[in-house]
Amino acid sequence: MDFGLMLLTIGVSFILAVISAPLLIPLLRRLKFGQQIRGEGPQSHQKKAGTPTMGGIVIILAFTLAFLKFSVVNTDFYVLLIATLGFGLVGFLDDYIKIVFKRSLGLTARQKLFGQLLFSGILCVLLLSEGHSTAIGIPGTGFSFDWGPWFYYPFIVVMLLAISNAVNFTDGLDGLLSGVSAIALGAYAVIAMQATSLPAAVCAAAMIGAVLGFLVFNAHPAKVFMGDTGSLGIGGAIGAIAIVTKSELLFLVIGGVFVIEMLSVVIQVISFKTRGKRVFKMSPIHHHFELSGWSEWRVVVTFWAVGLVLACIGLYLNKGL
Repeated sequence: MDFGLMLLTIGVSFILAVISAPLLIPLLRRLKFGQQIRGEGPQSHQKKAGTPTMGGIVIILAFTLAFLKFSVVNTDFYVLLIATLGFGLVGFLDDYIKIVFKRSLGLTARQKLFGQLLFSGILCVLLLSEGHSTAIGIPGTGFSFDWGPWFYYPFIVVMLLAISNAVNFTDGLDGLLSGVSAIALGAYAVIAMQATSLPAAVCAAAMIGAVLGFLVFNAHPAKVFMGDTGSLGIGGAIGAIAIVTKSELLFLVIGGVFVIEMLSVVIQVISFKTRGKRVFKMSPIHHHFELSGWSEWRVVVTFWAVGLVLACIGLYLNKGL
């Protein structure tokens, strides 16, 4: 597969994001689309109140234009596009309701779940029509198991919901999600090229350029936040790439930072409800390190480093698939 095409896709998407962000940020300020900061969060975050959010529009726009330009059109193309735009739309509606209607929780849990299930269902129909393999490979081995469509399709629906929400939990510090997702997507771009899946490779490359371009404005101190528009869209893209490249379980390694973030929330909730005690000072776990005295930048760089190590391990394990 043409490595030059991947670099071109990343470059075009990056430039589109860098150009569009300075145009969108002032507009978000004028519309007063400012971030609301939780009162129970780290006190150092209170100064971020009012920072423009919904910047994920920049990511989705840059990604879409680059993906449409450089990808070939087939079933995988539609799966990847619908996953990214569909989950991004759910995130957009959540952000919009939070800001415009002053509802701190945005969409209700049921509404958000319905939207995610709707687009996951559409993806399943597309994959089923394509005759997508229902075998699931075990990372690091040459083994796989195939329990048929009745297991596989519910499995990938749960997987898409888990990945998108895990990515969403990771968006809590300046530049954290942008950097971690770019690293994970870099690994998936390599896997997609090895699997000779041009749409998946271009999807990963377009999203890498978009999040890196956004990172220019999202690095500490952030001038804009991506909101759920960006985080759910990124999560949808990563989940779809994992499915299209038949590396579903490999996400547990490549996306290990996302998995850790989600598990920290689950553990915290279960512990508090069953024992009345918190395991972490605050969840997701990046806030725990902040409240333990780490600077925001130290947490971000450490998580980037962990993400890079896990991405490399994932690429090594992929040889066994």
